[in-house]
Amino acid sequence: MDAVHLRTLRELRDRGSVTAVAQALHISASAVSQQLAALQRTVDAPLTQQRGRVLVLTPAGERLADSASEVLEALARARESVSEFMRSTAEPVTVTAFHSAGLAWFPSLIRRSLASPDGPRIICRDEDVSIDEFAGLAADNDMVIAHRPFASAPWPERRVRVTPILDEPIDLALPKAHPLARRPRVRLEDLVGETWLAAHEGFALEPLLVQAHASTTGQAINIGHRVNEFNVAAAIIAETPVVGLLPRFTGLPDAYRDRIALRPIEGLTLGRHIDVLTRPETLSRTSIQIAIGWLKSIAEATS
Repeated sequence: MDAVHLRTLRELRDRGSVTAVAQALHISASAVSQQLAALQRTVDAPLTQQRGRVLVLTPAGERLADSASEVLEALARARESVSEFMRSTAEPVTVTAFHSAGLAWFPSLIRRSLASPDGPRIICRDEDVSIDEFAGLAADNDMVIAHRPFASAPWPERRVRVTPILDEPIDLALPKAHPLARRPRVRLEDLVGETWLAAHEGFALEPLLVQAHASTTGQAINIGHRVNEFNVAAAIIAETPVVGLLPRFTGLPDAYRDRIALRPIEGLTLGRHIDVLTRPETLSRTSIQIAIGWLKSIAEATS
């Protein structure tokens, strides 16, 4: 049974004629008749009968009209419940993020939540996925903090809504004791012979770095170690002569800030867009808007 058809039946009971129903619902009399006929096909007992020139309800129709009122009332309550949910500032918000964003921002986001009794409760989860998998996480999480390189394809906006958070440069990371750490920026030519720490194979920035190094120096880059986790990478760079790449704002753990120098590589633009991905209907929730506002202010403070 269709709720629209049930409403039409109830209106016929209350208004007494097809013409009056058509006027009340701003549709044609034939449309009223079609809706009643469609409803009739869903039940076995006759719902209406002709009494002279007037169409009236049968006892079965009267009983169904009573039930229609209950159904329409329940639907109205359901719609209001959804509206309350969408307007609520205190509904929980699930947030998933890649590791370095979680490391940089999750503690502050949770503290904001705990300090705001009328705000959303933030529930955090980290995910180590490839770039093309981030959009899919929006099916199971309210907010997905995702990253993609500057030159990469945009997010699939037919599937998700995109809220930009931060454009983050990615710098050369080297131990503070390294001679190149004294320079404000480093040339690729200065890095000939260095041993590099890189992410696992397939990391989006590696081809750009490898190609630039080869074309500038005429030599292949020497990748000696592959580590995805920034805490591990920072520990290696801080305590050995190895160099690598780390994000400027979210990639350097506090424990290593005094032991690692971050320097831009001259002539090479490396970086990533950090965005929040949500499903379209999720973005309309008030609690989501509050959480995104918190995240933006936290990200601004760390950049």
